[in-house]
Amino acid sequence: MANQDKILMDKIIKLKEEKSIYIIAHYYQRAEIQDIADFVGDSYSMAVAAQKSPYDTILVAGVDFMAESAAILCPEKTVLSPEPMATCPMANSISVDDVLKFKEKYPDSIVVSYVNTPADIKAVTDICCTSSNASKILEKLPENARIYFIPDQNLAINVSNKLGRIVNFYDSCCPIHDAIKKADIVKLKEQYPEAEVLVHPECRPEVVKLADYVGSTAGMINYTTSSDCESFIIATECGILHPIQQANPNKKLIMASEEMICPNMKSITLDKILYSLVNMQTIITVPEKIRIPAANALEKMIAYSS
Repeated sequence: MANQDKILMDKIIKLKEEKSIYIIAHYYQRAEIQDIADFVGDSYSMAVAAQKSPYDTILVAGVDFMAESAAILCPEKTVLSPEPMATCPMANSISVDDVLKFKEKYPDSIVVSYVNTPADIKAVTDICCTSSNASKILEKLPENARIYFIPDQNLAINVSNKLGRIVNFYDSCCPIHDAIKKADIVKLKEQYPEAEVLVHPECRPEVVKLADYVGSTAGMINYTTSSDCESFIIATECGILHPIQQANPNKKLIMASEEMICPNMKSITLDKILYSLVNMQTIITVPEKIRIPAANALEKMIAYSS
């Protein structure tokens, strides 16, 4: 670790304690940011952690929809984003009009939105989901219901294949996960035949079919810890290597691609977090007319997942 990073980390830890600020970070954050966080998790557990935070101020080290989710669920708390420009191209690919047009055409449909969506999309959604609970939530919906799953087509198709259920979906995907090709996994399996393949469900269906385990970031961490296997091919963003290595220092981790780096997640730095804590910026708010229906969709997700 660079000496400058250590100095910044010490300043952040001291300041967050002085100001009683709870830092929540995603597994795709830089290693040093995960290390100064009070809670590190996937998008679902981050939403729950925000609700359970012991402090009235939360700093969310993640992309914009993650900070928005905290603000939606915790209107009485102050939610800070150290980099409000950190966003998600997949989340921004769908508009409110896209959802309303589908609902107008199919008024009996149930709109299931991935938590990776802006607040205004959640507000016109019936229920949210994450990669870790999408299958569980769809299993609890009426069998004959028309499902509109937005905005990740790969996750929608993979859940549909798993459940044997027809799902309407929006044509969009995560550019990081979608970039992994079947040939990438096949080549790595030839190099490392003993390795198990761990794949995020945002990956293409043909990649998912090659997996020994398909699941969220938190699921991957748990799987590597419980598995007797000593080496793993990891098909998700590279930030996950840090918590896996912390829990399993003797296991070999092979990235499915060296390009599995989310520039938006990595745009958050220790300098930006320190600045945010010192200046109490940027405060994330969601208008009540959007927050209330969005909160309903998120609360329903949490209820259905418990």
